[in-house]
Amino acid sequence: MEILAFGVQSDEKPLIQKAFAGHHDVRCLDVFLTEDTAPIAAGHEIISTSVNCGLGHQVLQTLATGGTQMIAQRSTGFNNIDLDVAERLGMTAARVSYYSPYSVAEFAWTLGMAVNRRIVRAAIRTRDFDFRLDGLMGRDMHGRTAGVLGTGKIGEAFTRIAHGFGMNLLGWDVTENPACLDLGMKYVPKEQLFAESDLITLHVPLMPETQRLIDAAALRTMKDDAILVNSSRGGLIDTAALVDQLREGRFTGVGLDVYEAEAGLFFLDKSLEAVEDDTLARLVTFPNVLVTSHQAYYTVDAVGQIIDTTLANVLDYTAGRRSDNVLVPRS
Repeated sequence: MEILAFGVQSDEKPLIQKAFAGHHDVRCLDVFLTEDTAPIAAGHEIISTSVNCGLGHQVLQTLATGGTQMIAQRSTGFNNIDLDVAERLGMTAARVSYYSPYSVAEFAWTLGMAVNRRIVRAAIRTRDFDFRLDGLMGRDMHGRTAGVLGTGKIGEAFTRIAHGFGMNLLGWDVTENPACLDLGMKYVPKEQLFAESDLITLHVPLMPETQRLIDAAALRTMKDDAILVNSSRGGLIDTAALVDQLREGRFTGVGLDVYEAEAGLFFLDKSLEAVEDDTLARLVTFPNVLVTSHQAYYTVDAVGQIIDTTLANVLDYTAGRRSDNVLVPRS
């Protein structure tokens, strides 16, 4: 059976082909699954998708009409899939429920430190042989307070890093993580976390309850010199409200690996096109903002685990087995 994989990065392709060798043929496409590209999947019972593929009603209908019965998503998040429609069409959908939490946690810490110590600005200067230190002063993290919103596996990994730097730890989650408590974390209401934290990092899933968790009110509650990092989902932050606060000169730094309107932008080369997203265009002009293109997960360790789990999901489907990774069961 040939499996069609959408949105495959060049670094990812050889890993996918190696993992699937001896099991199924896999054809890797660098294009993302959209209404325009969905017809390509005709005749393929199984497809694989990335988080920036759009699987709304029309796409799913096109897939089902073309004979697709199984969607193997190569990510933990699945808010891009209309699960109700998939179930109605009798399609199976599965995701990767776990991969290395260290990849995202380490990258989130890197973003925070990069904006704190003005790494990007410093690197650009030295390329021009400008070795001045003006405007590059950062702060020690030791003794300051880290606020971790979401203390699951990734949040716990970030907490361990912050603890290693000697930071005070505040947490917010629906349940307390004993490992974080052992590190000295104090769980507090999110409003208190916003007000008292010097570094705030987001590690919660995107759900209706967390949509724009960081809104205008939350941003106003934060310290003027706070550092804000988001390596989870773009929809957790009201970006327009963030831009308004940045215009007022607030925040030491903001590190964003995700953006609420990233679909159709991230993972693509838009360098020769006019920028149509005014909010993103304004966001990247602030000297204290660093935007990366959803790469926190992108380590050989994490991607390898994602691919291995995707293969396992495919093999489970073909064997008629069901695992905890299944979002919509086989009808």
